[in-house]
Amino acid sequence: MTNKLPTSVAAIDLGSNSFHMIVCKIEKGKLRTIDRLKEMVRLASGLDKKRNIDNVTQKKALACLERFGQRIRNFPAGSVRIVGTNTLRTAKNSKQFILKAEKALGHPIEIIAGIEEARLIYQGVANSLGSNANSRFVMDIGGGSTEYIIGTNDTPSVKESLNMGCVTVSNLFFKEGTISKKSFNKAVIYAQQKLTSHQRKFNSKNWDEAIGASGSLRSIHKVLIATKWSNNGITREGLEKLVEHITQCDHVDELNLPELSEERLPVFVGGVAIIYATFKKLDIEQMTVSDGALREGLVHDLLNRIYDHDIRSHTIETIAKHYHTDIKHAARIKKSVNYILDQLDSQCCSGNSKIITQFLHWAVSLHGIGLNIAHNKYHKHSAYIIENGDFSGFSRQDQILLSTLVRSHRKKFSNSRFKKLPAPWNIDAPFLTIILRLAILLHRNRHTLAKPEFKIAIKATEIELQFENNWLESAPLTYADLEIEANYLKSAGYTLNYS
Repeated sequence: MTNKLPTSVAAIDLGSNSFHMIVCKIEKGKLRTIDRLKEMVRLASGLDKKRNIDNVTQKKALACLERFGQRIRNFPAGSVRIVGTNTLRTAKNSKQFILKAEKALGHPIEIIAGIEEARLIYQGVANSLGSNANSRFVMDIGGGSTEYIIGTNDTPSVKESLNMGCVTVSNLFFKEGTISKKSFNKAVIYAQQKLTSHQRKFNSKNWDEAIGASGSLRSIHKVLIATKWSNNGITREGLEKLVEHITQCDHVDELNLPELSEERLPVFVGGVAIIYATFKKLDIEQMTVSDGALREGLVHDLLNRIYDHDIRSHTIETIAKHYHTDIKHAARIKKSVNYILDQLDSQCCSGNSKIITQFLHWAVSLHGIGLNIAHNKYHKHSAYIIENGDFSGFSRQDQILLSTLVRSHRKKFSNSRFKKLPAPWNIDAPFLTIILRLAILLHRNRHTLAKPEFKIAIKATEIELQFENNWLESAPLTYADLEIEANYLKSAGYTLNYS
């Protein structure tokens, strides 16, 4: 992200059913939507038996992204957020596809966990509806997953993502568009089974109003209003009439429902089965439908990042407190990180300096959380928690990068860990790790004394560390630690000189 604030931002949701893009102008810190693009790609339908996205679907998806890419080609780095959801989380060849997709779009793609998807959906709904004191139940049926959230105002309190969507349920129970009463009942039971362990917390007794997001629910709502089976959003009575109509048909082509688009038709019944099962299982009578969804949540999240209200920083603070980390000690290490970065400038890293500083500070805050489990191999415990936890605001790539930095902050320095990271982190992360290791090493004694003055330079694989006023002669523990560190780095092809 550049120092100059962008005037426009964009968000793209690479869903399992459709791809969506929203483009907004930033006017006095507020967002004004100026463009929307949507294409049905049905990525989930392109998964073969080995869970690879087939070539035909990839070609269709990339053609769509070429069109999206033209719209955002001139947007500066940091002004566009693109996320992949269920299918890109689970497809075995998603990494190869993402490389081609990023080339088409000209911006990086993040893969987000289901819980993070739920948080962003709630943000999109909350921002579209405004604040009120009601406890909200929000539901979003995607192509490959369905999210359930309870929250108040703009704060979600309970979030779940279940592995069922309108595409996957349609493919499982309504192959090639065929319908029967038996197959529909099986689809409903399947969805109810997925919900069983979450039934108590999402029951209608626990919230004041139900809100639906996503194309599936908007489509169902339009049909219910057009047929006059409901005049107040999606209702239980209206769904009963819709289900009765569906189960009298033998194929989706026979549905003949007003306001049901041809492109929605192949996955419509799968979506109806999920919402019908949800109404029955959670004892819901009525649900209103919101225009806000994942991409609106994404673009508001991006705006918060631009104006330094990044939820990721709040997440790090919360986790650090939860694991009883030494916050004062971390603050001293962060000062040394800044001291090193100020001297290096752009000597060793190609990435954005603000983002580099941000990730190093987060790594410092969390590098010791594993101590809450055991001192032995605590860096491995810390890394495991970071990689596998639900971290609000973080993509999977964010968490893996942060986990890699923390995993590598002590003991063996392994270049192979960094090669698995996406560009530019596969090149920059080794140098970020060296900075992190040295900053932590210099504060091993945990004294509140000021850090020693030193000069540092990194040129290719050569690290020069020079302390002023012969300080190192009076610090035998630091000298011994640097000697050990030099050996760790030497085994990975780096030379650490210190005096």
